[in-house]
Amino acid sequence: MRFLRSGIASLILAAGLVAAPQVFALDATNPQHVGSIERAKASRAVELRDAAVAFLKHNGAQKAFTAFNDPKGSFIYPPYYVFVVGTDGTMLANGGTQLAATGQNALDMRDAAGKPLIRDLLALAEKTPVGAIEYRLLNEHNSVELKASLYSKVDNYIVSIGYYTPRATQADALSLLDRAVAYVKNAGPDTAFAAFNNAQSGFIYDDLYVFVIGLEDGKYRASGASPQLNGMDVRGLKDAAGNSLFEDMIQVAKTQGSGKVEYVWRNPATNAVETKHTLVQRVGDVLLGVGYYTK
Repeated sequence: MRFLRSGIASLILAAGLVAAPQVFALDATNPQHVGSIERAKASRAVELRDAAVAFLKHNGAQKAFTAFNDPKGSFIYPPYYVFVVGTDGTMLANGGTQLAATGQNALDMRDAAGKPLIRDLLALAEKTPVGAIEYRLLNEHNSVELKASLYSKVDNYIVSIGYYTPRATQADALSLLDRAVAYVKNAGPDTAFAAFNNAQSGFIYDDLYVFVIGLEDGKYRASGASPQLNGMDVRGLKDAAGNSLFEDMIQVAKTQGSGKVEYVWRNPATNAVETKHTLVQRVGDVLLGVGYYTK
């Protein structure tokens, strides 16, 4: 990663700006309101955006846009890059490849879900000069993923930098569940449950984790997102909508062996309460669960 915190600070100082970073009103840009994974990504995006704004103000548009477009420069380190749109919809700088080319009018550009991305960005920036916008775009792995762009309006320019938010799919959840089930069978319950609680084991990443519940006592054997809950009887717990989610999981595991249970739950990556779809599978006297979230 070429653009480290020290590099960002150097650019801001070089631009002659020593003011403290701004406080942003939208939750997507406020680290207190997002989960740890998204918070780290948002912090990097905020730093790079602020450095780009400082560079633009100090050096002028032509020099700044050249720097933002330089593939070997300090404003590009995949998947982070700066793009700048004029208030007329023209793409003035673009360090990535997913958006319209520099010099093109991008007013009619739409994201992967058909959302008028640039028009929405301009309308939002007109009302709120500093903020965030969400859309869907191809990531570096050529998969459509949710992306948040943090922007700042500077005169007639909208300076933006985006980051992909962790959002696993059903296929991702099923793959992790299959791997977890196989690990229990091959390594034994004690070793497997310890691994499921270990953030460095490979069973916890983005918004995915494995949890294990006893079928008879309803107690956590493992809970990757909150290992401190091990031993807790969860049978009487309900979600925010009043669903007896854990009793439903136990019932599914006992009667069907495997299945899916839906409820609302906190996403550890975004820290938002979202709809969760948990795939469960019985292994002996416990059930293993892995869920994915949708807004």
